[in-house]
Amino acid sequence: MTKNTIALGAILTTLLISGTSFAQQEAQEGTQGNLDEIIVIGKYLSIDKVNAVKTPTPIIDIPQSLSIVTAKQIKNQAFTSIGDIVRFTPGIAISQGEGHRDSIIIRGIQSTADFFIDGVRDDAEYYRPFYNVEQVEILRGSNALLFGRGGGGGIINRVSKTADIGQQFTDLTVSVDTFGAYSTAIDTNYSVSDTVAFRLNGFFESLNNHRDFFNGERFGINPTVKFELSPDTIINLSYEYLDDDRVVDRGVPSQNVDNGPDVPLQGFDNTFFGSPDANLATLQAHVLRARVEHSFSQKLRGNITAQYANYDRLYQNLFSSEEVVVTNGIFPEIELDGYRDTRPRQNILLQANLVGEFTTGTIGHTLLIGAEYGNQNSQNTRLENVFAANNDDQLFFAFTDPLNIPDFSFTNLSRDRETDVTSVSFYVQDQIDLTNALKIIVGGRFDSFDIAVNDIRNNLQFSRKDDEITPRLGLIYKPAKNVSFYGGYSQTFLPRSGDQFLTLNLDSASTRPQFFENIEIGAKWDIRPNLSLTTAIFQLDRESFTSIDPADAGQVIVIEGSRTKGFEVQLSGNLTKKWTIDAGYSYLDGEVNRVDGSGNNGNRTRQTPQNMASLWSNYQINYKLGLGVGVTFQDSFFVREDNSVEVPSYTRFDAAAFYDVSDRLRLQLNVENLFNTDYFPDAHSNDNISTGKPLHVRFTISSTF
Repeated sequence: MTKNTIALGAILTTLLISGTSFAQQEAQEGTQGNLDEIIVIGKYLSIDKVNAVKTPTPIIDIPQSLSIVTAKQIKNQAFTSIGDIVRFTPGIAISQGEGHRDSIIIRGIQSTADFFIDGVRDDAEYYRPFYNVEQVEILRGSNALLFGRGGGGGIINRVSKTADIGQQFTDLTVSVDTFGAYSTAIDTNYSVSDTVAFRLNGFFESLNNHRDFFNGERFGINPTVKFELSPDTIINLSYEYLDDDRVVDRGVPSQNVDNGPDVPLQGFDNTFFGSPDANLATLQAHVLRARVEHSFSQKLRGNITAQYANYDRLYQNLFSSEEVVVTNGIFPEIELDGYRDTRPRQNILLQANLVGEFTTGTIGHTLLIGAEYGNQNSQNTRLENVFAANNDDQLFFAFTDPLNIPDFSFTNLSRDRETDVTSVSFYVQDQIDLTNALKIIVGGRFDSFDIAVNDIRNNLQFSRKDDEITPRLGLIYKPAKNVSFYGGYSQTFLPRSGDQFLTLNLDSASTRPQFFENIEIGAKWDIRPNLSLTTAIFQLDRESFTSIDPADAGQVIVIEGSRTKGFEVQLSGNLTKKWTIDAGYSYLDGEVNRVDGSGNNGNRTRQTPQNMASLWSNYQINYKLGLGVGVTFQDSFFVREDNSVEVPSYTRFDAAAFYDVSDRLRLQLNVENLFNTDYFPDAHSNDNISTGKPLHVRFTISSTF
């Protein structure tokens, strides 16, 4: 452990202890916080709020580690991506995603598919905006009962904004940063009558950053309508259109080191290792959603959600495919590789939940019964790059800045597949209140997963069907209403085809599912209604998964298992009426087990920093002026399981200032990387490593009228 890690850990521990003590003193004096509305949303996970837990359960009664990020936090910290949120969340790291998609690593498990919206699967590959988000829920640990297939390390669920009956408002936000990027967003709500409301969210963003040639635009629009058919029945209708067109940037390659693993290339933070014209990603998405909520009685409620989504995606790029050999600060040549993918996908998803509360004698029950149906039809065509100089997809050539790339074209067809996935699931869970202090959660889920592949290029057809039952067990002991100790056991599975059903070896042995098992114990303490301390110790086992061979990007190697042991702690809420804090720390010890033929047994799991810590704190100086300060620390990590490239640790400081000109007008200033730290935040492969943004400032004006 480095001195920086020890120092930051000591700072956070001191803040956690002092903050807790101070908050206790404030609570004893009867001080009330100013985040009551947020606590109602964030501290009680209700079926009416539409979220991944699916039952009306206070967070303190959930035997699982989770974090909730509210719309106010997103606004205050100027979050614009999943990556921004993840860096302030314990136990989870961001992966590069090849410059065109969200990719997360939760407790050492990487995924591009473990994303949900309003509790429904959202696993297409794209960057998710926040213009229409009420809150973001991050649940850690395997749990197929709630999520279905996947979610090996956990999931991220976005709760969308819906029309609000009885409210009339319009919020307008405009921001610009020192890179030249700018954005605008509108959120307007109109009550048509006492039973009908309409809401419209929209945004436009012009992209820019410190990297040469990077640019792009994206926009979205999301109208929603709410109908209150009766006091017991509500219908929400939603349509969303997203359009994203950007330059694809996969960072810098690694460079050789005489003793020890390779490291990211130093001194070329702005250099673009690709083609400014050929590196691009486009997305057009249409998502329609309908949800019916009905209360049969005060003790019995249900909902049904139907979603249709159409994603039209194109992704093409050249990227560094080999380490560079640096001598005296220079390197003579660079190797590039490339390909072009088209990935249209259509999803039909149906989900129904029924929640009932009843008693048998003196024992209370909260019973969840649910079912899901999903059909996902995907097409994937890949054209490999061909360089004219050698008629191959990889080529070494002289390095210049910017690159002078020899002639090439995307003409070599290497993949042409259609994949149809049908899944049917049934699940049941009972939270049993044996006494006021002792609760048991027991449940299980049945999944039938049927995949059919038409390999057009090779004239092959393949299908496989898996039926899996996965359990969930939990025990909660509450010595006081505001304190709980819990233990949990849960499982999930994922077809060997992976997140997006692309890297399939078409045989039964290669496509058997992989399994995840999470054992967790923890404690939750609601120090007061608007301040909570949570901790968790866990062991997450992963069985049988695949990875790209670092020596040959076209080959897949089989890894027979991994284990991540870890610890998480988070303090979140109000220390005083004027002072809020969100502090977290995680320790992750990820180890690869029993690697088949690759010699990596005992190595660290990919992109799993051993220590991560974060702190964000706001202080309201007076009724007009508020200040914020933040710090994130990320330990070093190995990019892949071969542990041949190590990305160094870093500490980054941020700051913010808020000035309320009036009740309807706010000025906001956010400073990221306050001390201009040179760092590498994430990676995709051993030779695609992102460079961190230098010091920059974002100015925002928001108005309500």
